[in-house]
Amino acid sequence: MKDYTPSNKNMQEEARRVLEFLAKISADKIITGQHTQTLDPEELRYIVEKTGKHPALLGFELLSYSSNINYLDTDEECMKEVVENNGTLKETWEWAGKGGLITLTWHWFSPLYGRSKAFFSENTEFTAEMAVKEGTKEYEATVADIRMMAGLLRPFAVKHIPILWRPLHEGEGDWFWWGVSGSEPLKKLYRLMYDIFVNEYHLDNLIWVWNSPRKEDYPGDDVVDVISRDMYPPAHVHTSQAQHYNDLIKITEADKPVIIAETGTLPDAKAIHDEKIGWSSYMTWSHGFCVGNEFNDEEELKKMYNSPYAITLENLPKLY
Repeated sequence: MKDYTPSNKNMQEEARRVLEFLAKISADKIITGQHTQTLDPEELRYIVEKTGKHPALLGFELLSYSSNINYLDTDEECMKEVVENNGTLKETWEWAGKGGLITLTWHWFSPLYGRSKAFFSENTEFTAEMAVKEGTKEYEATVADIRMMAGLLRPFAVKHIPILWRPLHEGEGDWFWWGVSGSEPLKKLYRLMYDIFVNEYHLDNLIWVWNSPRKEDYPGDDVVDVISRDMYPPAHVHTSQAQHYNDLIKITEADKPVIIAETGTLPDAKAIHDEKIGWSSYMTWSHGFCVGNEFNDEEELKKMYNSPYAITLENLPKLY
């Protein structure tokens, strides 16, 4: 069993139970998960229609809550996504009422500058290196955004609702502004957010999920509870993803729970169990990665949700 010692010594009991559960099921069973991006998410309706079951974990998107969306210099694709994402915290609250597990993703529009989808580095001059330079307007804007998000998340802490919080995802790449400057600014930005969230806003309901497979990016065991990576294997190729797992666990010597934070193709629950690969959960990405047969056909979806090694909402123990 993996170690579930929280990075935050004041972590709420409910969040501790979730973290302990992730550690307990490692290499035995896997939590089913699905990302959503809209109100009344099509992905959840599709899964229930095809399998008769619900994922145990739902992911919700926070991009529309960014402070610096440039409505004067944008495009139709960006605005469609922003509009469709409006109100996703309402869905989060409703899912919490069902006792389901929650993970949050924030495609963070750059705190200054930027146009269109300014979470992409190609659409902004803003970088993590600028964000962590104290005394600058970039730093002030970054801290203001972090505090804004902390305020939105604070009610979940008040109600003791545990959240798998996955900030600055895919920081190993240069496609998002927080990753384009390399490892050191990325780590500083993560630790800045951790400090404000934990020590200033006391978001003791958060389980901190790190999301990069590169060892040089890792911000430290003292600020991470779960390690993760995103992966998009070939369509309809369902395996234990053992190599991705074995590569990921090298980023730390600590024995932390390990999850597939994003995937396009479902893993194989039986292979994970039989090969003793320590993934505790997965989350399929939204829209076409879930709905339809392009990446996972209906039979593959049913196989996962009916596997004795898969945890759905229906057999998820009450954790909060």
